[in-house]
Amino acid sequence: MTIIKEAIRAIEAGQTEEGLRKLERASQTDNHEDKFTVAELFYELGHTQKAQVLLDELMVLYPDEGSLSVFSAEMMIDDDREDEAIEMLLEISPSDESYLQAQILLADLYQMQSLDEVAEQKLLAASEHAPDEVIITYGLGEFYLERGDYAKSIPYLKKAVHQKEDLKGVPVELKLAEAFSATGEFEDALIYYQRGIDESMTPDALFGFGFTAYQAGDMTVAIEQLEALKSLDSDFTSLYPYLAKAYESENRLTEAVEVLKDGMSTDEFNDQLYLLAGKINFKQQDPIQGETNLRQALALNPSNMEALQTLAAYLRHDEQFEELLELCTHARSYGEEDAMLDWYEAFALRSLDEYERAYPLYEEALQAFSDDVDFLEEYAHFLMEYGKRDLAYTYFKKLLEQKPERMDIIELLEEF
Repeated sequence: MTIIKEAIRAIEAGQTEEGLRKLERASQTDNHEDKFTVAELFYELGHTQKAQVLLDELMVLYPDEGSLSVFSAEMMIDDDREDEAIEMLLEISPSDESYLQAQILLADLYQMQSLDEVAEQKLLAASEHAPDEVIITYGLGEFYLERGDYAKSIPYLKKAVHQKEDLKGVPVELKLAEAFSATGEFEDALIYYQRGIDESMTPDALFGFGFTAYQAGDMTVAIEQLEALKSLDSDFTSLYPYLAKAYESENRLTEAVEVLKDGMSTDEFNDQLYLLAGKINFKQQDPIQGETNLRQALALNPSNMEALQTLAAYLRHDEQFEELLELCTHARSYGEEDAMLDWYEAFALRSLDEYERAYPLYEEALQAFSDDVDFLEEYAHFLMEYGKRDLAYTYFKKLLEQKPERMDIIELLEEF
């Protein structure tokens, strides 16, 4: 064992070649436990063939040793020989100490082959075999979590949390927090994120913590965690929209825009970042920059209907009727069809005295907005201007049914 320790120290010190030479010498030992240790080290270092030679020697001597079969199955998996690995693992006896490890590995293999039901059966059978074995309890919880069956995963993960010291650093609290978050139980999720984050401050964990806090409405925690993620891994692009929205909800608009600019420099083709920046620009009373960002969002993704409608609403409000018409025409050239688009285009044409072209578009929009009071009022006034007074009367009456307090409409109908 001394030479193995020397080999490990050499490798840890960066003297890889020296360490490998010592391992070669150690592999000649007659001590089978040491030989197994050397095989594991060769495997960890990526020297699979050398590990396989030693493992084959040991399997001849100990054909029924489950730990050897598990080790061999792991190497088969790495070599894309999953079916052979399954056959080997199935031969391990329930009385073998490696049986439970084999069942977990089998479940992973069946999941890889999209045989979730078989994987579940293996884990449940292992749980019946050893109901107090935490690795199986955790395995079931993680299996259901990965499958998206979050509610089912929670009892197993909660049980595993109480035995987490036996799981050697597995972030059980974070897995449980993820399950609670996915089921909408944000307060419970935050408790377990807080407990687990110090032990495993990974980018995924920080994002999950920050995102859950955002969903729970705790913007202070959301900002804290997402900023920590930004410092740890600025290329984690999913953080930027939520961090910006968290700042926005706190009315910290300048910081929100700065976050989005950082996001754009990291992910320059993300149209959602430009959309969000444009909307915040309007809140800042900076319509020129807002329009610029919205147009950039549409340049990146012409099908971004939220950016299209936000820009159209601004152009309408700013009475840029020709630009509004051009925007709608441009969107249609990309095959966009939307009732709101019909409404905006009809309004632009009406504002430019193009009544003949506006009328069929209003008719199209009517199918979607027949109960929308703003549309009904605009459409009825358009019909009056267009000379269709009888039809205008009909829609003013329909408007009055929804807004009986509108005295101006009552007076208008009396004039009819």
